[in-house]
Amino acid sequence: MAKGAFQTSREIFENPIWTDVVKFRIFFYIYGNAVFANDGTTVADVHLKRGQFLRSYRNLQNDLAYKEKRGYKQYSLNTIKKKIDQLVKEGRIEIEVTDYGTLFTVVNYEEYQGFGRYENPISERQKNDKRTQSERQENNNKNDKNDKNDKNNNNTSKKPKKRVYSDDDPNKKLAKILYQKILENINIKEPDFNSWANVIRLTIEADKRSGKDVQDMIIWATQHEFWSGVIQSPVSLRKHFDKMLVQKNKKSSKSVPDSELPDTGLDW
Repeated sequence: MAKGAFQTSREIFENPIWTDVVKFRIFFYIYGNAVFANDGTTVADVHLKRGQFLRSYRNLQNDLAYKEKRGYKQYSLNTIKKKIDQLVKEGRIEIEVTDYGTLFTVVNYEEYQGFGRYENPISERQKNDKRTQSERQENNNKNDKNDKNDKNNNNTSKKPKKRVYSDDDPNKKLAKILYQKILENINIKEPDFNSWANVIRLTIEADKRSGKDVQDMIIWATQHEFWSGVIQSPVSLRKHFDKMLVQKNKKSSKSVPDSELPDTGLDW
């Protein structure tokens, strides 16, 4: 285990993560054990950069054991996985699967460890806050005037209209399939299917993939022990597609059997 010291802000006590004991312990453990050296270090043939930590979920389970009465208890692997997924979704950490365990990267690690945010005394920060508020009000007044001037000058510039996909569009159908498969693993609110369909379209057109490949990956990823917790939107599906494809092809060179695919009405 890494020795030495690291710093953190008292702002942590005002952060929502403070009220979630399990999530807080996991995050603080990863953050506290992340590599501090600027040049990083090498662990098990993996070069870790500053702010990174390599650990398996099973080892984390042992590391986070806690004492209750006369014995020790552990969080279930499912609980640890769920909390880590939340940390990823909240943008606190990033994860990457390696042959030696999961590589955790603490987002904004440099900001946590920098002294800049602690340099100004409270009185000076309060003055700055007051000055900032007055400056914001001034800017708001100027913006209001500019808005009126723009209208008077008949400025007709508009943002491009958001693309709308019909219900029978293949991209939207795949978006809905992905949502239904995610619901089998975790409960999320219904998304904007037009936005999801647009990402699916980019995954196919911009990344040069077939609709069948995307559909197969949706089924495979949402049934995978690890990736089912990571893939919670088309954005994460697209981001990790290549990495998942390598793992998928290692286990089987065959596509998902037609019998396992949902009835989409799509003819690939």
